[in-house]
Amino acid sequence: MFLPTTKDELKSLGWDRVDIILITGDTYIDNPYFGVAVIGKVLLNAGFKVGVIAQPDIHSDLDITRLGEPKLFWGVTAGSIDSMVANYTATQKRRKSDDYTPGGQNNRRPDRAVIVYSNLIRTYFKNTRPIVLGGIEASLRRIAHYDYWSDSIRRSILFDAKADILVYGMAEKAINELAECLKQGRDYKNLSGICFISRDKMDAPYIELPSFNRVNSDKNAFIDMFHLFYQNTDPLTAKRLIQQHDNRFLIQNPPAALLTQSELDAIFELEFENDIHPFYKKMGEVKALETIRFSIMTHRGCYGECNFCAIGVHQGRTVQWRSEKSILKEARRLTEFPGFKGYILDVGGPTANMYGFECQKKLEHGVCTHKRCIFPEICPQLRPNHQKQIQLLRKLRQIKGIKKVFVASGIRYDLLLHDEQYGKSYLQEIVNHHVSGQLKVAPEHSAGHVLNLMGKPNFDDLLEFKQLFDKYSAASDKKQFLTYYLIAAHPGCTEGDMQKLKNQVSRLLKMNPEQVQIFTPTPSTYSSLMYYTEMDPFSRKKIFVEKNLVKKEAQKENLTGKKIFKKRG
Repeated sequence: MFLPTTKDELKSLGWDRVDIILITGDTYIDNPYFGVAVIGKVLLNAGFKVGVIAQPDIHSDLDITRLGEPKLFWGVTAGSIDSMVANYTATQKRRKSDDYTPGGQNNRRPDRAVIVYSNLIRTYFKNTRPIVLGGIEASLRRIAHYDYWSDSIRRSILFDAKADILVYGMAEKAINELAECLKQGRDYKNLSGICFISRDKMDAPYIELPSFNRVNSDKNAFIDMFHLFYQNTDPLTAKRLIQQHDNRFLIQNPPAALLTQSELDAIFELEFENDIHPFYKKMGEVKALETIRFSIMTHRGCYGECNFCAIGVHQGRTVQWRSEKSILKEARRLTEFPGFKGYILDVGGPTANMYGFECQKKLEHGVCTHKRCIFPEICPQLRPNHQKQIQLLRKLRQIKGIKKVFVASGIRYDLLLHDEQYGKSYLQEIVNHHVSGQLKVAPEHSAGHVLNLMGKPNFDDLLEFKQLFDKYSAASDKKQFLTYYLIAAHPGCTEGDMQKLKNQVSRLLKMNPEQVQIFTPTPSTYSSLMYYTEMDPFSRKKIFVEKNLVKKEAQKENLTGKKIFKKRG
């Protein structure tokens, strides 16, 4: 079933009032790729009555009052993307389109949506039930953070939103436990996976982060704070964190425990409708649904730890994967949906080939604080093994009604090359059966010093991978290509570096790059820390950072050869 979004739907369910209302900056799509759908269905499955209000009108009470006031709490999220990233390009131009809005026009998601929606609730419901923040915007802004769009250090979003609680990361466990506490009137302040504001530091053991005032005036203190924050994001090792904001304290409890495989499987058993809610569907088509409707998420989390990426902080640095049985069952169910034409558009996660293996030491004792899993080299404890994914892909191809299964979510070629037993067999499997003309890889750059600042593997690994890909494609008599994702204007990258990248791409990859992004400093990443401080946070050495918008665009233009801007002023 769809979660209700109107009074008429409440009546049809025999509900006079809901326990929880979820507010989101995306339209409401009942699909496991959308956080609101997952959280809503998890709460519903636990016995709570849940309603959804998607993309409410912020200038009136028309939408926000539609379901009345919840009995337990309001859940507020900006949606699948930070609202500032959704609304602005890397050069701070307003985006015209929004893939998560019916009709595609970017006119429904406000800037700083979490703050705006929280204020909207309090405008029309005085002294209301607790406001609980969640989703990626809240999760990555839960401590003092650098905000690119205001070029400033901002307080924890809990303070600016004047909310009561923040649930961070993948929040299924935390939100269920919180809902039970609120239902029973019990104290929730020791729950894992939440943040809240306190007048005092609490008696329990904690690590105190440098205060907001200090990190706002001292870049070295900001680096110190971020290191402590990052080192305390693993459920098995993290300590409670406290950060003073003026005369109050942000309290961040340790992360919620990771889901077991059976718990993760159970989420995908909740029988999502895999469509836009009818109330919103009449407003127009939603582009995001085109890709995810017939895609399968096999795992979550990422141990890649690219410095410009927030997946490790939000989803976790431990990969959790679904059982083969669960994935095959979902694939069979997809074949029964209207509009399915036999093609599964993606089978993967943040990185496709992280399915089915993890470091046993990490699973037992938590992430290492002194080194990373695959950078600057792959840790001997990890032992990449692609056998389970090969078996999974073969079984998916055999399901009646499935013509083709694509792997579109990207491959870490360094992991593949490191798997001496199954890596090449996996690539042959991909080349022969699972490429839609092009396969995504993300080298991002070629210059060694830039790759080191990004936390990415060296360029020689890409060249070795390309040689294998071309060899296997030729052997299968297929005209297939690699698509390369590249980044311009990352900290440490100069115009000269982009020219060298252009030359190497042209000479060694024999292509003109089109998939080029200008680096966007997003909250709670090491690359954003570099951008703000203009230092390598690990050595504290000064680095070059391009902050001029026109010159950022020039770096991209240098690589693509396309003129993409008009000179300002």
